[in-house]
Amino acid sequence: MNKKAFQILVDNTSGVLSRISGLFARRGYNIESITAGVTADPRFTRITIVASGDDDILEQIEKQVAKLADIRSIRELTPEESVFRELAMVKVRAGAKDKTNLISISNVFRGNIVDVGTESLMIEITGSSSKIDAFLHLLDGYEILELARTGVAGLFRGTDKVMYPDALIGTQK
Repeated sequence: MNKKAFQILVDNTSGVLSRISGLFARRGYNIESITAGVTADPRFTRITIVASGDDDILEQIEKQVAKLADIRSIRELTPEESVFRELAMVKVRAGAKDKTNLISISNVFRGNIVDVGTESLMIEITGSSSKIDAFLHLLDGYEILELARTGVAGLFRGTDKVMYPDALIGTQK
């Protein structure tokens, strides 16, 4: 099984995310991660999807998504040309002694303590999915009360592949 990240630029209309996820469900494609948010131009939404499958399935995903209404562009975000980040918030059961250890582990991963309770600590960490996985692995001896991960967001490096929304008006892909 391979994984690919796709950057999709869509018209900011109701139901577009539902149509994309519906295509995945109908075809039996697997979504590893999906994030969506409005761009600098509120007429458009940028969606990052990480999908898994063999090469033929991943090629079909790209072709099928490109055919949907409201899709302006779909491109593969390759690791060598892109930057990927994910956010995780982790609430850990922690007494006074555990808090010191957890803060030390968090500092190594450049995490932020965003909430401290009498019996818990909430840590925010951003980075690659593998960085977050490594951080969570170090928490094996602690009780994770809650965990929220945003999914991968990604952009191409530099200015070569910037999508200028005005160039997309009146076009489909």
